[in-house]
Amino acid sequence: VMCLTGYIGLDQGLTSESFAISLIFSLIVMYDATGVRLQAGRQAQVLNTIITDLPLTHPVHDCKIVLRDSIGHTPLQVVAGAALGLLVAGFSHLIAVGLH
Repeated sequence: VMCLTGYIGLDQGLTSESFAISLIFSLIVMYDATGVRLQAGRQAQVLNTIITDLPLTHPVHDCKIVLRDSIGHTPLQVVAGAALGLLVAGFSHLIAVGLH
């Protein structure tokens, strides 16, 4: 999402409405990735542990479903992804300007 935001900022300017909308969208997506989804992944880890620790006679113990616990990103991963996106946006803009 930061690649799109960066490209719009370079192409249309940092004061454009498109850039503002894209920036807000990017911030929401990154907040979701580090907050809500990361916490959901941690809860899945705890639930998987609880299910495996249940007695063999418990009806949920035989549950074949394992919750995915690798969702969400750490803040460092989000910052690195945003930096990479801005770098790609810069190179893409340079290529696009060079073609005109």
